[in-house]
Amino acid sequence: MDNQHLVPAAVLAAKNGVRFPNETEEYRSARDALLAEEIELRRHIERVARQRRALPPGGEVKKDYRFEGAGGPIGFSELFADKETLVVYSYMFGPERERPCPMCTSLLSAWDGEVPDMLQRVGLAVVARSPLERLLVFKKERGWHHLPLYSDTTDEYSRDYHAIGKDGSDDAAFNVFTRRDGTIRHFWSGEMGEVTADPGEDPRGAPDLMPLWTVLDCTPEGRAPDWYPKLSY
Repeated sequence: MDNQHLVPAAVLAAKNGVRFPNETEEYRSARDALLAEEIELRRHIERVARQRRALPPGGEVKKDYRFEGAGGPIGFSELFADKETLVVYSYMFGPERERPCPMCTSLLSAWDGEVPDMLQRVGLAVVARSPLERLLVFKKERGWHHLPLYSDTTDEYSRDYHAIGKDGSDDAAFNVFTRRDGTIRHFWSGEMGEVTADPGEDPRGAPDLMPLWTVLDCTPEGRAPDWYPKLSY
């Protein structure tokens, strides 16, 4: 819907009518102003999502990249299963790492329970460059039940779709692909990082894929600039 036909956010906020025990008028006034901004944020997120959905066709995927999964060798096209869209997360757990990236692990731990829901709409693959056996051992250690893990045995996919840094190290990547009329194309990738970060903020995409940060953003402490999740506490 065109935003010019929407009720102004401040008007919707004024209609909200929510009150909490012992709150002051100062608090309510500030909260209603914040609510109007939250409504505008929701609308902006939807505008960005519509713009993303309207992207022209991306580059054709001409290689059938090979992976190793729990069921044996598998080609890129097979990762779609019966879906027309495929989401691929590149996990920073290459063979040179003693342990996987804590940030990636935190994200994927949150996703694990959502996988059955995701698979109703899209294909999903979590790809890392470590041998499959190593990935499955960690999956068991972490208590993951649903994440479909695949080893990029040749590094070819990881290199082409920006999951390997210029120095050869792991990099996280989030890519979406489509299959229409038998043709596979790249649709969208998260491209926000160091060069697009604002001063004083950790480089991150928007919307943020990590539920952890969404929850902490609702607290008075917010995101501590010197705190990141760990593999264990």
